[in-house]
Amino acid sequence: MIKKYNITVNGNTYDVEVEELKSEGVSVSREKIKPQSTPRPQVSKSVSSKTQASPQSGGGSGSVNAPMPGTINDVRVKVGDSVKKGQILLILEAMKMENEIMASCDGTISGVSVSKGASVSAGDVLVTIA
Repeated sequence: MIKKYNITVNGNTYDVEVEELKSEGVSVSREKIKPQSTPRPQVSKSVSSKTQASPQSGGGSGSVNAPMPGTINDVRVKVGDSVKKGQILLILEAMKMENEIMASCDGTISGVSVSKGASVSAGDVLVTIA
């Protein structure tokens, strides 16, 4: 039986066919990946390698939370720094990929809750912007 799926990776959509094989009572899958000629526009917002974290409260202040579990590779801001929307705050490594965590608003860093090498879980507060 062949099943067809659409998978989006970093904004590029791929058609994937998965064939289920039976061998001595053990189920084995073999994948065939066919890149599409042109990437489809994304319908839903997904986490990419350049992740823009959103604050919990409006008005240009809030907490920047970890979008996924991982390890902090670099912290590029410190308490008192002024930041602009889109500025890289830190680098989060997850699944062997480096993700740039960016400021979602202009403001001043009022707290940095992590340090280089720290392990974080999804939803953990990384930086607070006032």
